[in-house]
Amino acid sequence: MADRTIHPATSEITRANRLDHLQARWGYKRGAHRVQPGLYALGHPTPQSPVFVTANYSLSFDALRSALAGQDGYLLVLDTKGINVWCAAGKGTFGTDELVHRIAVTGLEKVVAHRRLILPQLGATGVAAHEVKWRSGFRVEYGPVRAADLPEYLRTSQASPQMRRVRFNLWDRLTLVPVELVHLAWPTLVAALLLYLLLGAKASAAAVVAVLAGAALFPLLLPWLPTRDFSAKGWILGGLAALAFAAPELGREASGWLRAGHALAYLLAMPPVTAYLALNFTGSTTFTSPTAVRREIFTYIRPMAIAFGAGALLIMALAIARWIGG
Repeated sequence: MADRTIHPATSEITRANRLDHLQARWGYKRGAHRVQPGLYALGHPTPQSPVFVTANYSLSFDALRSALAGQDGYLLVLDTKGINVWCAAGKGTFGTDELVHRIAVTGLEKVVAHRRLILPQLGATGVAAHEVKWRSGFRVEYGPVRAADLPEYLRTSQASPQMRRVRFNLWDRLTLVPVELVHLAWPTLVAALLLYLLLGAKASAAAVVAVLAGAALFPLLLPWLPTRDFSAKGWILGGLAALAFAAPELGREASGWLRAGHALAYLLAMPPVTAYLALNFTGSTTFTSPTAVRREIFTYIRPMAIAFGAGALLIMALAIARWIGG
């Protein structure tokens, strides 16, 4: 169904916008942070003004329009189901079909005199530029990685190597932590309470540490952890966390089989939890491709399940032994 409405847009980020950003970062109403797909007029565009394509995730939309302060242009917002450009490109919602469809339903060819679209570089994995040209007549041009570089890109009509470079610095990684912690809060609380009832405070603390290692410590240490696979990185980090709990058990005099069992339970159950949570970050970084993510899943999920299952069975055995022994 055609929607030829051209919505007004400004570069101003209001207090309500900032509240929306904060809620999105903390995972509050995760699917609600979106804007209406369609065509937006920024400033006072003419038929010669550039057309920028983005996702209908409110943070993506706001990053684009705020970066273009003082510029006149059109913003073509695709329906990515409230998902950012990079993730939506991997899922296919920021893709060729949606782009061609949005061009048609907005009547873009009648709004602008040129046939040039400026897409974010991180959306390239979802869009076949040659097919867009064939199906719509519009030529796809990939702008810089970050919206903040668009004014310079428009001035020079080219992206420098620095603009093309994908960065994932400490601040970028820190912004991922809150939403992970919020989503894991209840499962972690339940697991910690259950382990407290079964084996005591130390086992409960181990569950919390395994989750925090995967959800908070892993993104912070990502560049320095060895190996390339996120799962392997997470397994190493989880193994180090497990050693902190297992070593005291093995180091005690006359440890016996119960203490050895506790140590083995930590070493079996904690690393796969951290590794699994680390694997989740493949979808929120530009370090990996969809193919690499699928390869990781098929490679590591089974070992994770086996190790965690063995650890869970051992925990149950230890709980039964504790109950029998009083």
